[in-house]
Formats: sequence, C-alpha cells, structure tokens
Amino acid sequence: MTTKLLVLFFAPLLSGLLIFLVPKGKSTNFKLLLVFAGSYLFAITVIHILPELYRNSSALEFIGIFVLAGFFLQQLLEYFTSGIEHGHLHAAHIHQPHDIVDDRHSHTHSQEPVSALVLLLALCIHAFLEGSMLAQPASHDHAGYDFNAILLGIALHRAPAAFALMTVLTYSLGTKRKALPYLFIFSIAAPMGLLISSYLSDNNILSASALVYLYALVSGNFLHISTTIVFESSPEHRFNVRKLTVAIFGALVAIGVEIIL
Repeated sequence: MTTKLLVLFFAPLLSGLLIFLVPKGKSTNFKLLLVFAGSYLFAITVIHILPELYRNSSALEFIGIFVLAGFFLQQLLEYFTSGIEHGHLHAAHIHQPHDIVDDRHSHTHSQEPVSALVLLLALCIHAFLEGSMLAQPASHDHAGYDFNAILLGIALHRAPAAFALMTVLTYSLGTKRKALPYLFIFSIAAPMGLLISSYLSDNNILSASALVYLYALVSGNFLHISTTIVFESSPEHRFNVRKLTVAIFGALVAIGVEIIL
C-alpha cells in the first residue's frame, strides 16, 4: 500500500515540477512519451485487466456495461479538461486572465473556456478513479491480478498529464508558483482514491462485486484515454514509423511486464 501511495503521489508531482526546468513547457520527445504511455495502458487493459475482470466475476454481462459507462464518463470529463489527462497542451480552453487568448494555442475542437478550478475538479475525479483501481483488500480474492503492472501504467499516464496541467495553468494563471497548489491537489487525488476505496472495501461497505464493477468503470476510462492518445498522435492518419515503433514497443513492454510480474 505504501509503495502504491508514494508512486501515485510523486509521479505526477515530480513530473509537474519539470516545468521549472523546461521554461516554455515544451519537449521534443513529449509526444513520443505520450504514445508509449498510451500504448502501454491500452495493452495492459486488454491483456490483463479485462481478462481478470471476466475471470473473477459471475455477472459477466454487467462488466461490459460498466466498461462502456467508464468510456463515456471519460468523454464527459474531457469536455472540462480539454484532454489534459492525455497530454494536451491547449491553453485556450482555460479561462485566461483579462480574457486574453493566444491563437497559437487554438484547437480544432470548439469548446467554451472553463475555469482552472473546474479543470482541476474534473482531473481529480479522473485521478481519484484511477487510484481506486489499485484497491487490493486482503479479504478479497485477487489471485493473478497484477496491481504492479497497473500501477506502472497509471504512473506512466499521470506523469505527462501533470506536466501538461502545469503548462496550461502556468499560461492561464500567469506564473508557475500560482499553479503549484493545483499540482499538489492533483497529485493527492489518486492516493485518496486508493485509500478511500480500500477503506470502504476492507469494511465491507464496498462489496467484492461492486469493486469489480469499479475496476470495469476505470477500465473504460483507460480504453478511452489510451486509444485517444494513439489515434491523435497521427493526425489525418498519416503513417509515422517512429510513433508506430514507439507504440509497438509500449505494447511489448506491457506484455513483458505481464509475463515477468
């Protein structure tokens, strides 16, 4: 539990603080890192999480429903986050000081600007659900359920998300220091999800079946985020051998982690 909490907290926190080392919030390999993380997350969901959910549940028909619900829930959350959870750096969707909007950050999607607080709330809901995915009550049977592989996937995903959050908020709020409290709150959201879901489950408030459905809901989130990352990495469906290679490598790493762990 302690290891999971530390990873969930420090992965986004340290990644977000990198904004102080990258003044303009840009990195040459940022998109390739996103592709790797998205491919890993997609692969670990398909080859590990979903098979284990179906293996450990008697109400199989409801698992698919909750996966779909999680998929569309993530679509709803992205209306408020503008895709920051999968690395978008588009600051035009955040309410700007004095209503100043830089056209260089415009996005093809047409959305109304949202406040930094609304953005943070939506991201924290997403992070809270991710943390709850790692709940592992001693009273429940999770034989074969590899939480370390899932933890790695969540850490890989939250790191660029935190960097994107700090980039957008720095632009929106005017200074990096004003964005730091938002980063801290975002960093504790996933650990809180893990702690609360574990407590509810250990005290039989959250049943074993309910926990499986919670995992299914978050799996739908993962599928939406990971496929969005991979598809949006190739605009207009142009072939890019580097991105394809990185995506395949990410999937192979997920398979390797599944075999080793």
